[in-house]
Amino acid sequence: MRTKSNETCDSIKEIKLFQSKTGYRFSVDALLLEDFIAQNWWEGASKTYKGIEFGTGSGVVAMLLAKRFKNARITASEIQKGIAERAGRNVELNKLGSRVDVINEDIKCLTDVFPPGRFDFAFSNPPFRKAETGRLSADEERAIARHEIKINLPDIIESASYLIKNSGKFYLIYHPFRLVELFGLLKKARLEPKKMRFVHSRIGKEAKMVLIEAVKGSGAWLKIEAPLYIYENDNEYTYEMKKIYGEG
Repeated sequence: MRTKSNETCDSIKEIKLFQSKTGYRFSVDALLLEDFIAQNWWEGASKTYKGIEFGTGSGVVAMLLAKRFKNARITASEIQKGIAERAGRNVELNKLGSRVDVINEDIKCLTDVFPPGRFDFAFSNPPFRKAETGRLSADEERAIARHEIKINLPDIIESASYLIKNSGKFYLIYHPFRLVELFGLLKKARLEPKKMRFVHSRIGKEAKMVLIEAVKGSGAWLKIEAPLYIYENDNEYTYEMKKIYGEG
């Protein structure tokens, strides 16, 4: 399989992937989300766990999970046709077609595609800026990935609640400035926040991201995990970040 003229072929951990030279490219958020899900995986389970991703992008999170856990079967949805096609090629490139299925579908329509409670878990690295806020990227792929143009937070949470079974888990990485709104929407959809971890660029700086695990139909209690720091004071990655990148 060849790289197209408008693409690069990159490697991260155990996978290779095609990415647009000028459009959407995965960021550290994807690796943080995959690692957070992996740390909370069902250890020792013999059954197959079915997951669904809302907005797969390049497919990096779905592929890393499928590569790491042989009992994972993931449906990776993506609304942008060109990006979905590239994600499908990435799955083929990594020979993960039996464990990852990429579909070009609007998240709002997934409740028409699948029955309720079809999946054991759902996850997303969604756009975090409302359409009318912040500077909109001139590149359409990047704009849709960062701003709520095609999909918004309530749509994602409602779809997650519908598609995962009772006691199923929903994971996402988001930005702390909308945390109050996020918690309100989760609880309204019967997705109870269970674990939360703040991500900081370095010690002494405010949180830039937050990782959330919510459980459908569960009781109200919340564990705040130790913060995750990306950089040491000398701008080197912390030991934990090196492990997340597969360098530790």
